[in-house]
Amino acid sequence: MTDEEGWLDAGDGQRVFWRTSGNPDGKPLLVLHGGPGGGMPKDFGEPVDQQRYRIVRFDQRNCGRSTPHAADPGTDLSWNTTDQLLRDIEMLREHLGIERWVVFGSSWGSALALAYAEQHPDRVTGLILLLFWQMGRVEVDWLYRGGLSIVFPEQWQQFIDILPVHERVNPPAGYARLLTHPDREQRMRAATGWAAWEDAALSLEPAGRRNHYRREQDDALLAFARICAHYAAHDGWLEPGALLRDAHRLAGIPGVIIHGRHDLSCPLGPAWTFAQAWPEGELVVLDDAGHQGTPSMGKEIGLALERFA
Repeated sequence: MTDEEGWLDAGDGQRVFWRTSGNPDGKPLLVLHGGPGGGMPKDFGEPVDQQRYRIVRFDQRNCGRSTPHAADPGTDLSWNTTDQLLRDIEMLREHLGIERWVVFGSSWGSALALAYAEQHPDRVTGLILLLFWQMGRVEVDWLYRGGLSIVFPEQWQQFIDILPVHERVNPPAGYARLLTHPDREQRMRAATGWAAWEDAALSLEPAGRRNHYRREQDDALLAFARICAHYAAHDGWLEPGALLRDAHRLAGIPGVIIHGRHDLSCPLGPAWTFAQAWPEGELVVLDDAGHQGTPSMGKEIGLALERFA
């Protein structure tokens, strides 16, 4: 077993931090974190057979240990788009000398995994999509433009009250601007407000933790909120319905979608619809889970990893 890490010069002034673990001769497994802007999970690896997999993780642009960091309001996020992340993935694959890999994506990472697999189907041997999310217009409208406010009206009001009145028609764009405010206290107020809304969406889950997002440290929270708002303001730079439209490009790629029925951040409907358009894809619905982990979810992840090993 050997662990390696380093920084990839991705161009545009971007340095992307990556790490590998497990068996260097094992089956390559790319793990794409959520957010956007969440950074690689510190505890990923427990359900993975370290003898059979070579695990590859990286901090997507401007978060985690990648630089420049989004917590700095002077960092230009115009170099951080879905297409640029897809190029980073291909550059990392080539840098590590990997021909093909299983791709595991969670939440936003599942959208990025789908976009990558549809663009480079010859590089993907299998897909594991956890907490399915396409980050298109419909999903962003639901989570960040008022759809979910019918469930949490008080928390929604608190979320938009942080913004000037003229910014409330499109909260992600308003937050994206507020999170570059020259006053750090103003930026932290916006980041905390963003996280509070994200936490509200998880608050009814039967096995969820409180303050799931607000537990992050200051700079990590600033980067998470700023990159999330940046992507949501642009609907993930994905054409409406593009990932579903191009599901036929996954022909021959087996996969599994693992989703909790109680997930209000990423409702089940889009996962069900996508599974119907992907003949080799299996949908596993967990009746005891939402957007946060449960023992049953961990078990299904383990079964999926065993299947593709």
